[in-house]
Amino acid sequence: MKGVLITFEGIDGCGKSTQAERLVEALRRRGETVVHTREPGGTELGQRIRHLFLHLQGLDIDPTTEALLMAADRADHVRRVIAPALAQGAIIVCERFADSMIAYQGYGGELPLDALHALNALATGGLEPDVTFLLDVDPSLAFERRGRPADRIEGKDQGFYHKVRQGYLALQKQNPQRIILLDGALPIEVVHQEILSELARREILSAQGGSGR
Repeated sequence: MKGVLITFEGIDGCGKSTQAERLVEALRRRGETVVHTREPGGTELGQRIRHLFLHLQGLDIDPTTEALLMAADRADHVRRVIAPALAQGAIIVCERFADSMIAYQGYGGELPLDALHALNALATGGLEPDVTFLLDVDPSLAFERRGRPADRIEGKDQGFYHKVRQGYLALQKQNPQRIILLDGALPIEVVHQEILSELARREILSAQGGSGR
């Protein structure tokens, strides 16, 4: 049985971690085999990259270096976690994947998009998510939700996040079948039900529970 890769995307503070956790719980209640992971940080190497990338305050990391760090994390993540889980027929729920690089380092950091797409293809071996949920919120709401910035990326200004948001929206327009746009400002349960409905529509899960694949 072929596994399924579900990814969650959006600017920091959009609610993707909350929705990913709720989806994982719902899938497990239905008896699905689920792997919940994230980028960066889904492997031992990824955890070290995450620390470098997010938590070394005051460290000047330019967008090109950011992209290369993310590509290294993604390559290791796909090889060690995602590809083996897909081969075993699991559902992988991943917080951030290749779209993040395009939005953050491409649109936010203004790196060439073609180069980033090529870097992603190298890191993933051409693997793409089966479905991506993009939680769209205005940066002002995301800032309000987060409160005090917790890491180096969250500390960037709203102008940066407006560019990242526009990048995500552009990606969604280019990939409307894969990337499902959701209003991240709606109540948590409303968004959760929209996600379950979309997965049922795609027959990734059945309305009655259990594997619909």
